Amino acid sequence: MRKLVYYVAVSLDGFIADQNGDTSMFPAEPETLNELFARYPETCPHHLREVLGVTGEPRQFDTVLMGARTHEPALDAGLTSAYPHLRQIVVSHHELPADPTVERWEGNVAERARGLKTEPGKDIWLCGGGSLAGQLLDQIDELQLKVNPVTLETGVPLFTGSASHTWIPEGIEILPGGVVLASYSRAEQ
Repeated sequence: MRKLVYYVAVSLDGFIADQNGDTSMFPAEPETLNELFARYPETCPHHLREVLGVTGEPRQFDTVLMGARTHEPALDAGLTSAYPHLRQIVVSHHELPADPTVERWEGNVAERARGLKTEPGKDIWLCGGGSLAGQLLDQIDELQLKVNPVTLETGVPLFTGSASHTWIPEGIEILPGGVVLASYSRAEQ
């Protein structure tokens, strides 16, 4: 069965963006991006792949699942899809611009994610946001947190409106640029 992996950048104090949804305060050192995109080339947005020299095929994920606010920067940049090389699912209560590479979900997202995990394929990348992660907490199998050496004080939390859960540490690596990649697996409750 496929895993739902919450792979996301986070501040030391647990925020994935500032209170306006901005993530520009997270360091984007070329060495850090090179390391991350070497591991997960599929997580590089399509419009940046050539610019950054990312040519690899998907290694871990063939599907990306995101909330409407996570999808918003692509729309603001005039893109209807940031990841046309993946199956892209956006959870939104509003209509999205027409794009054959983007699926819109609404309703019981946890039930739909549970079904998605049973389909054949690679793992599913949950790339944000905090509200969607909170709704999917019981479906998330693994956390891969890119912990950035910054504090935000306020912002969009890693999980919003979710119950507590215990995670098992699986690994920790210090990446170039001072980013720590911390991996956790779901503890059985």
